[in-house]
Parts: sequence; C-alpha cells; structure tokens
Amino acid sequence: MDFLKSQQHVVEWVVDLPDAEEKIGVYAYDCVLVDLMLPSGSGLTAIKLLKKQQPEAGIIIISAKNALDDKIIGLDLGADDYLTKPFHLSELNARLKSVGRRRQFNGNTEIQHGQIRVYPDSFEVWVNNNGVSLTRKEYDLLMYLLANPNRILTKSAISEHLYGDDIDQADSFDFLYSQIKNLRKKLTEQGCLDYIQTIYGIGYKFVK
Repeated sequence: MDFLKSQQHVVEWVVDLPDAEEKIGVYAYDCVLVDLMLPSGSGLTAIKLLKKQQPEAGIIIISAKNALDDKIIGLDLGADDYLTKPFHLSELNARLKSVGRRRQFNGNTEIQHGQIRVYPDSFEVWVNNNGVSLTRKEYDLLMYLLANPNRILTKSAISEHLYGDDIDQADSFDFLYSQIKNLRKKLTEQGCLDYIQTIYGIGYKFVK
C-alpha cells in the first residue's frame, strides 16, 4: 500500500471476501488487485461480483506460481491481467497504468479533448501547445473528467475518486470546489475553453 500511495494512487485494502463484497457494493473503482487466495474464499468470487456490479473496473489477478488454472478462469471471467508472486512493485505500477489506459482511453498514449492534450505516461498536459503545470490531484481530477465526457458526475463520486471512501466523513466539499477552481483557472489561462460545466446542487459535467 505504501508504494502505491507513493505513486499517487488512492488505495483501499480489504482482508477477506466479505469486506471485498461490501466495498464493491458501495464504491466504484478504476482498478482492483485481486489475490486468488483469500482467507474466507476464492478471489474468483470477487472477480465475478466486480464484473457484475462494476463492469468498467479494471482487474489484475495476483496469484501463486502453481495457480495457472485459476488464472485462466479469472481471465475468462473478465480480468485484464495477472501477476505471479513474487513481483517487482515497479512492474505492478506499470500494469496498473496499462490497465487504466485500456479501460478508460482504449490504450491511447495521447488523449485529446478539444484544446487539451494529455500524455498519461509522462503526466504531461498541454493546451494550445502550451504546457500546463498541475498538481497530482488536479491531474487526477482532469483524467477523471476526461474519462467521463458529457456525463453528470456527482460531487461525492468525484471526491471518492480523488480521496477514497474516507471522504464520506468530510463536513463539506470545499476541498473539491478548490480543486475544480484551480484546474479551471490553469486551463483557461492558456486560452482553453471552459469545458467544466457546473450542475448546481449535483456536481459537474465535462463538455466539448
């Protein structure tokens, strides 16, 4: 977890199948790492549930060397990739990035939305051929908006994506308003059209 957090991922961890089932039923995830050997059941059960309730979520199987049959079953169920223990954390991070691109942007290494160009591998953002310097949270917010064009995204959904389910305990969305304001300002300062449409009382929509 510490390594993934150091790579600016928002991370949640569960210890058994019942906890996993509870989380899947409440929160949406970009990518889920599923160990096939869980204390209270098979990770394959979690994969089935994920594909049923969150078909857009990416899934990476974590397995032992002798679990070939289960890996094949997991991939047949809809998992995107697998890693065999032991593995290097840098490889895990690379697989996470790859699955994220495939799931959200059809594997593209350059994402174009109107006047905005993003290069996910290098975290670069350009507007009208001018580089835009974003904080990691601003970048994550932009990527989430880009992945959901013309969809109304609630303030809760955006906040959970950026900060995890602990954000449920927050008293207000002031932190989100600040991120939206800063991202909008940095983009429009480079001559970008304002694609972030506020849906009052609900959230935001990224239009084109």
